[in-house]
Amino acid sequence: QVRLVESGGGSVQAGGSLRLSCGYTSSRYCMGWFRQAPEKEREGVASITSDGGTSYADSVKDRFTISKDSAKNTVYLQMNNLKPEDTAMYYCAASPVLSSGFCKVVGGLGYWGQGTQVTVSS
Repeated sequence: QVRLVESGGGSVQAGGSLRLSCGYTSSRYCMGWFRQAPEKEREGVASITSDGGTSYADSVKDRFTISKDSAKNTVYLQMNNLKPEDTAMYYCAASPVLSSGFCKVVGGLGYWGQGTQVTVSS
């Protein structure tokens, strides 16, 4: 069992920055972030594997950076130059499987955190 606890969400103006944190009780091969805006499907944002590989959604490349501090059992998502379209609930994910660049969390495979809200105003 893996417990994931997100923090760091909030409200910012466009162009601002936030850093999300995800504390975990146990790591998996793939650790990552997803987001879900109202009335939209959950989408992959970024992932990092245990061998250090990273992957990003095209919409956040060059603005977001995912990192992991194994000593602190924490995964981070640094978000710069935020845009209103980044507004969403952000979820941390952990999975033994990387699929299409993101952690695969379906059925009993993988884990979700409870989410943290990010709101970007124009």
